[in-house]
Amino acid sequence: MATFVPRQVFPALDSLPRSYFLGHHKAGLDKMKTMLSHIDLVIECRDYRIPLSSRNPLFEENLAGRERLIVYTKQDLGRGGHSRDRNRERLIQDFQRPSSVLFSDYKDKASVRKVLEFARAHAAAANSLTGSRMMVVGMPNVGKSSLLNALRGVGVHKGKVAHTGAQPGVTRKIGTTVKIIEGEESGEGVYLVDTPGVFIPYVPNAEAMLKLALCGNVKDTIIAPTTLADYLLFHLNLYDPRTYGEYAPPTNDIVQLLDSVARKTGRLQKGGTPDHEASALWLIQRWRNGHLGRFLLDEVTEATLEAERRANESAGVSLSQGRKMMKELRKQKSMQRHLNT
Repeated sequence: MATFVPRQVFPALDSLPRSYFLGHHKAGLDKMKTMLSHIDLVIECRDYRIPLSSRNPLFEENLAGRERLIVYTKQDLGRGGHSRDRNRERLIQDFQRPSSVLFSDYKDKASVRKVLEFARAHAAAANSLTGSRMMVVGMPNVGKSSLLNALRGVGVHKGKVAHTGAQPGVTRKIGTTVKIIEGEESGEGVYLVDTPGVFIPYVPNAEAMLKLALCGNVKDTIIAPTTLADYLLFHLNLYDPRTYGEYAPPTNDIVQLLDSVARKTGRLQKGGTPDHEASALWLIQRWRNGHLGRFLLDEVTEATLEAERRANESAGVSLSQGRKMMKELRKQKSMQRHLNT
């Protein structure tokens, strides 16, 4: 029997959509800027599974001038419990200096308390009689609202106030301030405001867009589910093909895997034809929930971080530049369709 050899490179897909920057993203960002003078600390959430791809430079450009705490959420979905996890986290912490970095799982009270302790220490240093106001920001669906609810639950033992969901766009407006730490004699406590997720105006790297979509930072209708499932299969094979062993033997063929998944889970159309789209969505959701391995999509090494640093030092993509790029991309696609007719 031939030894299975996984793909080492995923095929380039230059025709993929490169943006998910919506009207309420811009409106939310504009509102955040007007509130900045009343904010003591910006808590920026990024997805632990894509620590590089889930960074949005718009926050650094538009919310500059305030201390920043970067919280990598959903740690439980990317951490395998190995020493390399700790080494990788140390690399990320060093890379993000002078910003402080914490890693969090909203279901783990110990990690939530670390965020609360940081917020309490920051508020104590400010020594304000009117309390401390903080703002949580991040890309769509990185876990901002879940973190806020967890901080409130552990900090003041109150129930959820922010709505959460599996798809991005649940939070579309700036929320009201929510107390997460009770005040003491010298102050009124610590308050946190939830904000809508803000996407990057333009994603120059097609694979980064696949990573963001696979982690649920854009709606599942933006990129074909079968394409996302194929990209997931690419990573599953690099991680461990046995993760999907109950459905199919190791394969690089997404159609073969989706056929097997459809038949074993009953996702069939009329006549018993496998429903590839439904099977792809099911497979993707299984991974998002941690049932098909817990690993990162971004490679985090000293070399990749140095490459990221050089890229960050280059001129960033502004909103207007992003719109121009998207307009040019749509123009090219339209011309190609016209030539093919």
